[in-house]
Amino acid sequence: MLKKIVHLFFVIIGGTIGYLYVPDIIRLLNFTEVNWITSPYLSSILGAIILFLISYWLADYIVGFLRWIEDGLIKVPVGDLFFGSLGLILGLVIAYFITIPLQDLSIKVVSQVIPLFLTILLAYLGFQVGFRRREEFVNLLNVNRKERDKRRAPESNSAEQSKPKAKILDTSVIIDGRIADICQTNFLEGPIVIPQFVLGELQHIADSSDVLKRNRGRRGLDVLNRIQKELPVTVEIYEGDFEDITEVDSKLIKLAKVISGVLVTNDYNLNKVCDLQNVHVLNINDLANAVKPVVLPGEELVVQVIKDGKEQKQGIAYLDDGTMIVVEEGKDYIGKTIEVLITSVLQTSAGRMIFAKPKLLEKAQ
Repeated sequence: MLKKIVHLFFVIIGGTIGYLYVPDIIRLLNFTEVNWITSPYLSSILGAIILFLISYWLADYIVGFLRWIEDGLIKVPVGDLFFGSLGLILGLVIAYFITIPLQDLSIKVVSQVIPLFLTILLAYLGFQVGFRRREEFVNLLNVNRKERDKRRAPESNSAEQSKPKAKILDTSVIIDGRIADICQTNFLEGPIVIPQFVLGELQHIADSSDVLKRNRGRRGLDVLNRIQKELPVTVEIYEGDFEDITEVDSKLIKLAKVISGVLVTNDYNLNKVCDLQNVHVLNINDLANAVKPVVLPGEELVVQVIKDGKEQKQGIAYLDDGTMIVVEEGKDYIGKTIEVLITSVLQTSAGRMIFAKPKLLEKAQ
């Protein structure tokens, strides 16, 4: 069907060109032996036939180009397409009013070429402004709507403010995997937002030639699948992108500002950047450190000694949260589960370290 439309378009264009220009060209070239072509109707038929034959050579390329444009437009989010089209229309309207005075001038370059150039230029600029600044326009509309609702209904606006904010997941926290267990416990309120550019980065990692990176990427995709299908949370995929920003972390910060969301991460550097830019952030590592059980000197624990320590006769054990326990005189108990008495707790930059000694030795003393 599309190919037939292309042929029809060429026939119409050919007939129009033949009707308007072929007689003048014949007269200009002084082809007296073909004066019969100077008839506008015969020239129109001749032009239509010529371009119809040319269309058989160009039709496949034109159809392929149109299919490529169609596929590209289908993939563009509706919001991006809407604001881009709105900017294009606004650019054309402005160009129309600017070029009206120029069309009355007698200089053809000014009256014909410059209006065409301005129309193309302003249409392009309008589309680019509407497409690239779409998020700001949406945010502006949301701000205006909220202010209007606040004036009309203060109570409903107060309820809107108390509504849980969306939680935006970054790549590191998805690969980490603990976010799925946190979602299962219902500690995170509000919808879980997963940006499309984060999914793209995960897929890139999962397709890496490096085995470790590939496994980490696939684990992240499995975590997302579990969150979306098995857990009692609302998952939203953000289809937009910020093409003027290259770094994924910067895109996440921009998205958090645009939708007034909360960024969930375990990236230390990203956390600090969010603090500097006044973006609300939740760090999974901070949460893990906060919920570690508190142990004090003098308390008793039951642990399994796993291996020997750095110092002589030391043994190493671990709590369920991964906290290391250094058991003095514990080398003889490797592979055994024993009761230990906490002697001291040391907090380091790498985490918490607990020192203990076997309770049997304490009783013997």
